[in-house]
Amino acid sequence: MSDATGTGNPQPPGPGWWLASDGNWYPPESATAAAAALAPKAGPYLLTIGDIGVTSDTIVTPNGTAPLAGSQWIATDMTRTESKIPTWAIVMAIVFAIFCLLGLFFLLVKERVTTGYVDVGVRSGDLYHRTQIPVSNEYQVSQTRALVAQAQSLAAQAR
Repeated sequence: MSDATGTGNPQPPGPGWWLASDGNWYPPESATAAAAALAPKAGPYLLTIGDIGVTSDTIVTPNGTAPLAGSQWIATDMTRTESKIPTWAIVMAIVFAIFCLLGLFFLLVKERVTTGYVDVGVRSGDLYHRTQIPVSNEYQVSQTRALVAQAQSLAAQAR
């Protein structure tokens, strides 16, 4: 194995030196330049949806980057909302049923529990990425749908 110093040593020549994919060792000051060259050229995120970032003209995902213009967005609600009697109401009904029958009114108490996730998918050119955003209430579902609608609006404006 060769290195940038020409010694052929598989160990770094000094502290902070880094081994590149070409098998060569490079000095610490070159790491910043290499990282900047490999980083996607994207501005600040206007919004993020799960692990999808949206800039003024680019979509950034773990699968890569793609232009925002012409992108297609879809959100699928995969949640389930149930209405059930909370545990504290059952305990209170049992305790007060012993003393008087009014305790049975606690069984009329209901709470709504939402579980699941919202599946968000984006397609732009050759890039396709899906992410699942866990939600625990109906407000989070509507908030995620609003973010997707905002991304669709940005994509329409980018054309």
